[in-house]
Amino acid sequence: MGAEPVTLDWDDNVATITVNRPKQMNALNEAALDLLETHLRSAADDDARCLVITGAGEKAFVAGADIERMQSFGTEAAQQYTEQGHRIANMIESFPAPAVAAVNGYAFGGGCELALACDLRVASERAVFGQTEIDLGIIPGWGGTQRLPALVGDEMARRMIYFGERIDATDAYERGLIGEVVAHDDLTEHISELTAELAAKPATAMRAAKEALNTAYSAPRSTGLEYEARTWSGLFGTADQREGMSAFLEDRDPEFES
Repeated sequence: MGAEPVTLDWDDNVATITVNRPKQMNALNEAALDLLETHLRSAADDDARCLVITGAGEKAFVAGADIERMQSFGTEAAQQYTEQGHRIANMIESFPAPAVAAVNGYAFGGGCELALACDLRVASERAVFGQTEIDLGIIPGWGGTQRLPALVGDEMARRMIYFGERIDATDAYERGLIGEVVAHDDLTEHISELTAELAAKPATAMRAAKEALNTAYSAPRSTGLEYEARTWSGLFGTADQREGMSAFLEDRDPEFES
C-alpha cells in the first residue's frame, strides 16, 4: 500500500495535518479530502491545543484541487465537491484551537483557500500564493471570494481573483495575506516554536478569543459562501470550464469562447 495522502502527527498537544502527495504537488483529490476531513475531526476530538496545516515535500503546500478529476464534473458532482471543500475550510476556521498554515511552497486555488481558513499564516520565502481558478473557467470555490477580501481588502482581492495573479511570499506579506515570512530551512523549527507557545496559552480563553474574533465575519459571510458554492458548481459543464481545464492538463494556453 502507498503512503496515506494526508497524515496526522502529534507533538505533545500540537496536531499537524500534512497533505502528503508531493509528486502531485499535494493536489487534493477526493481520497485526500476525505482523509483531511477525518483528521480534522480526530484532532478536535483529541483536544489539540494547536493545529498545523502543511504540505509534504519541498515544492508545494497545496497546489489546488485535482484538476484532472474535476475536468469531468457536471454541476451535481461539482456541488458535492465544493460543499466538501467548504465544510473542510469551515472546520479549520472553527477549529477549537488556533490553526496555523505552514506554507512551504505553492498555495494555489483550494490550497490558498485552506490557508485563508487558518488563524495564522506563516510562509517560507519560497511560497507562492494565488487564486488561479479564473484561468480554468471557474472561480474560487472553497471560500476564497469571502475570506480573501477580509485579509487584503476588496480591490486587491478582486485583482488577485480577476487576473488569477500569483504572488510571492514578500508580496503576500505586504498585502496582509500572511503574517510572517521565514527562511525556507527555518520554517519547521519556527512553526514548532510558535505552536508550542500557542499551545501553552489557556485553552478555554484561547477558544473564546477565537470564537469572538470569528463572529466579526461569520454572519454576513454565510450568505456569500452559499452563493459562491452554487456559482462555482454551476460553472462546470460550461465551455470555458472544459477548455480551461483541458488546457491546463495539456500544458497550453486556453482559448476561451466567452
